Amino acid sequence: MSAGTQLLRAGRLLVANPKLTDPNFDRSVVMLVAYGVEGALGLVLNRPSDMAVSAPLPQWAHLATEPAVMFLGGPVAHQAVICLARSASRGQGHPATPTWPGPQGLPDPTSDPTGVPGIGIPGIGQAIPGAQPGAADESAVPGGWKQLDGDLGTLDLEGDPDAFAGRVSALRVFAGYAGWAGGQLEGEIEAGAWWVLDAAPDDAFSAEPDSLWKRVLLRQPEPLRLVAFYPDNPAWN
Repeated sequence: MSAGTQLLRAGRLLVANPKLTDPNFDRSVVMLVAYGVEGALGLVLNRPSDMAVSAPLPQWAHLATEPAVMFLGGPVAHQAVICLARSASRGQGHPATPTWPGPQGLPDPTSDPTGVPGIGIPGIGQAIPGAQPGAADESAVPGGWKQLDGDLGTLDLEGDPDAFAGRVSALRVFAGYAGWAGGQLEGEIEAGAWWVLDAAPDDAFSAEPDSLWKRVLLRQPEPLRLVAFYPDNPAWN
């Protein structure tokens, strides 16, 4: 096992090698949201779509971080919607659990073990056997908020968005996700397809997602830093 695979855990980044030929992950930056012996799940942070959050989720649009569009989280299950959010109280854990209304008929997100409406995803509200410390299942809390790492977590979009106003400082919505079977991601890392790196606080909510791949690499020590200047077409070099 390489040093890179030993550092896999929720909240870390997978940064694609520019030689990776899969168009789904060309110069992508993926945040791991779950990792364990049975597999891994991540969200591509730098694939904004042309669809505004207000189109499918108008009730959440006022909380969405700019650019307030749906992001393409990966090639798997585009009908699955996953929301990343950051607590407004950095360093103080998750936001205070709101009181969810009952009589109005709004669904209680605490009754949904996945935190993702309409789909069960291992590792988000469900235990992955052998999950590493920091994975979502080890720090799940009630109220629709499930902590991933530090002040970063997932938010159940079936809840009341007004209950989280002022309690989250950033929010981004992803359609689809990237998934790996057990041992698959480790094999790709061993083959040099990905670098496993620390995330900066604002990576998941970057205002300029199109340049995120380059900016993440530029803050690394050399020689990895030099990869940021790899040409779009190697033949041009």
